[in-house]
Amino acid sequence: MKRTKILTAAAGLALLLAACGGGNDTAGDGDTAGAAGGAAEPVTIGISQIVSHPSLDAARDGFKRALEENGYTEGENVTYDEQNAQGDQSTATSIATKFATDGVDLVLAIATPTAQAAAQSITDVPILITAVTEPAEAGLVDSWEEPGGNLTGTSDLNPVADQLELLTQIAPDAQTVGVVYSSGEVNSEVQVEIAQEAADELGIELELATVTASGEVQQAAQSLDVDALYVPTDNIVVSALESVIAVAEDKQIPLIVGEGDSVARGGVATWGIDYEKLGYQTGLMAVEILQEGTDPATMPIQTIQELSLVVNPAAAERMGVEIPADLIDSADTVIE
Repeated sequence: MKRTKILTAAAGLALLLAACGGGNDTAGDGDTAGAAGGAAEPVTIGISQIVSHPSLDAARDGFKRALEENGYTEGENVTYDEQNAQGDQSTATSIATKFATDGVDLVLAIATPTAQAAAQSITDVPILITAVTEPAEAGLVDSWEEPGGNLTGTSDLNPVADQLELLTQIAPDAQTVGVVYSSGEVNSEVQVEIAQEAADELGIELELATVTASGEVQQAAQSLDVDALYVPTDNIVVSALESVIAVAEDKQIPLIVGEGDSVARGGVATWGIDYEKLGYQTGLMAVEILQEGTDPATMPIQTIQELSLVVNPAAAERMGVEIPADLIDSADTVIE
């Protein structure tokens, strides 16, 4: 497994991941089977994003790249109405209502809260979702295999159990792990349930702290008297990840995170997915809907199956731990 070294925490992660799906090119090299031979018809696409952070931004950019590589050039035959709810559910609802009123041709909803808002307000145009952990639990689809409505897309369900096991490899003496998450995000509740089951099997104890807004994240992290911290793919918490990183460094305890971008920002390590590729995969689904008329109701929710190990030895040192040499040697990406 070839290791790529990233020279700065702000650098992009080049994770080589394969994705499940139909005959589309989910590797993202632009050689897609679903591309139509002629020029694409002009469309307007509404994009609703719950909050800005690198993973969600990458998913949006990957989506747009897939459209670009399949005949949709921004300013020529595709117009994007990009909106950001800034972490506020009522704003997400207002954005969805605007899209319904404006009569866009397709909607991309990034993350669970915006997906729920779109599903409630928009019933007559296709909705693609991405960075949604559990669409069935969130009430968005009838099932992963047969969504059953005007909504489908991709899930970022991450390997929570593997991430907690990774923590035990890096900090084998850790007995208690603090988890900071948003009480208003269904995706976070699902991950916490998985984390609790994994913790029981690993013989560690979870301590939970919930937040409702990004401004509460630092205080929540500080309130936890634990041996380590874990942040799942929670949009509110990840948007304020630097607050959790600061607490981990101050307390000299490791922070394990839910995706690679959070490692680049200063988390210690993760087994994670590539959100740019996830968004690209969602874009290919949009192309299929727009160019071939495929019904979202019949398009299964897709996921990325292969994971990459991402580690940040410098962040570990700042938190008073050392990543074992064998993990660094086997990592797909080492942040330096």
